Amino acid sequence: MNKVAVRQAALSDLDALAALFDRYRQFYGRGSDVDAAKAFLLARFNHGESVLFLAFDGDMPVGFAQLYPSFSSVSLARIFVLNDLFVDTSARKQGVAGKLIAAAVAFAKTVEAVRLSLSTEVGNKSAQALYEANGWKRDEAFLSYEFSVPL
Repeated sequence: MNKVAVRQAALSDLDALAALFDRYRQFYGRGSDVDAAKAFLLARFNHGESVLFLAFDGDMPVGFAQLYPSFSSVSLARIFVLNDLFVDTSARKQGVAGKLIAAAVAFAKTVEAVRLSLSTEVGNKSAQALYEANGWKRDEAFLSYEFSVPL
C-alpha cells in the first residue's frame, strides 16, 4: 500500500464516494444501490448537512468518514457525530481508519467543536478497539435510546 492521504471530500468526489458508500451500506446488510447512495450524498453536499473525508491509496479511494453537525445545548457549542466510517476490504488493517479519524478530529478542532461522538454495534469489537486506541472513551454515564418513526 502506498502512503495513504486523507482530505476533505468535494462534490467532484461524488462518484468515488458513492461507490464506497454503497459498499458501506452492503456491509450493514443493505442491497446495492449506487444511484441511491449517490443521490443521498449529493443531498448532503447540496444542503451542507455533512462533512466527508476521503482516504486515498495513491489515486485509489479506499475509505471515507462522514460527520454530521449538531450542537450541545449544555456546552453552548458545536459537536459532530461521526456517523459513518468505512475502509474498503483491500485497505483494512493498514491504518486508514485511524487517519480518517484523525482528519475528523482535526476538522472539529478547526471549527471549534467541543466534542465528537459515535455509536457502534455492541458486538463490533474491532471497531471498539480502534476507537479506544485513538483516544475515544466509552460513555458510561448515559444510555442511548432510539425511536423508529412509523412511516
